[in-house]
Amino acid sequence: MYPTRKRLLAAAALWAAASVLAPGCGAGRPAHAPAPPSATGCAEALAKARAAVARAERTGAAWKGPTTGPAAAPGKTLVYVAQTMTNPGVAQVAEGVREAAADIGWNVRVIDGEGTPAGIQAALGQAVTLKPDGIVIGGFDPRLTQRETARAQAGGIPLIGWHAVGSPGPSTDPRLFTNVTTRLEEVAGISADWVVARSGGSGGAVLFTDDSIPFARTKAELVRRRLAECPGVALLATENIPIPDAGQRTPQEVSSLLARFGDRWTDSVAINDLYFADAAPALRAAGRPGGGPPFNIGAGDGDPSAFQRINSRGFQAATVPEPLNQQGWQIVDEFNRAFAGRPASGYVAPVHVVTAENSGGATSWDPQGYREAYRRIWHGS
Repeated sequence: MYPTRKRLLAAAALWAAASVLAPGCGAGRPAHAPAPPSATGCAEALAKARAAVARAERTGAAWKGPTTGPAAAPGKTLVYVAQTMTNPGVAQVAEGVREAAADIGWNVRVIDGEGTPAGIQAALGQAVTLKPDGIVIGGFDPRLTQRETARAQAGGIPLIGWHAVGSPGPSTDPRLFTNVTTRLEEVAGISADWVVARSGGSGGAVLFTDDSIPFARTKAELVRRRLAECPGVALLATENIPIPDAGQRTPQEVSSLLARFGDRWTDSVAINDLYFADAAPALRAAGRPGGGPPFNIGAGDGDPSAFQRINSRGFQAATVPEPLNQQGWQIVDEFNRAFAGRPASGYVAPVHVVTAENSGGATSWDPQGYREAYRRIWHGS
């Protein structure tokens, strides 16, 4: 749900084995490699992590979202208020909303909050003034815009969030018909599990986050807790870098981390993939191979640039992607339920992990069957 710059990072190399930071479950090794017989420090956590990652890496699952609901309401207009359209996750969901709205016969207008509190407040205020049938809270906390959301509620305009609060489903404070997102604890947990599984339970991790965003702060804390279940994986540092400053600060911080920890830094988790786009120049300048170490996993959103880095082994090894386009379609379907006086669908996309081995060369995570399912709901065919 955070901004980045699109970059194609062409880098390829075989990874070098990482040295051990602390005793635990064995030296750094490829994902899912068995731990040596002497490794007992986090054997249970390692086994659980490997099983969870194996499930999350599966592809080709059938659609398990809604298959029934109200027929398409005619002639509706939505306004999508974006935290910032330079955020590829926010932008891709907006495209999904546009695509679905065209299919159902609605109009959509996108207003860019440009990533600042003042800009977001102004954008939401403008959206309310337009008196649309519904407003999307695209990637920002509506508690930061209480005056504007109160105006929307007073005007009878339903609000649906994308990554607006920490949990999926309806919200009473702030009041949202529903919030579309994967489960935060699942995304954080599988990201940490991937590090444990990949390292064989021993290594040193760095966590990149933005504590100014409550959603990101909670995600980072959940990652820390899961990593702590395997003492063999030490959390070397937590880098609190605000998203708007990531382009400038991340390369500097990465250079500092390399100087401080050297080969002890084997893995990274970031609350968003964008940090690895910004980390790549510093890693490359230090002579690090594009395929790692450090082996980097993004705990959301799985935008196209992240897939490109993963597929080219360009300083990112994995991501936990949101099905961004599908979530745009879900937002439209949820509004259709709201307009019909029906409850929210309750659907939450399952957690998924993408690597070069299972991506199939794709540049997004786009599950099968959702377009057909929603069209049958809306149009009966």
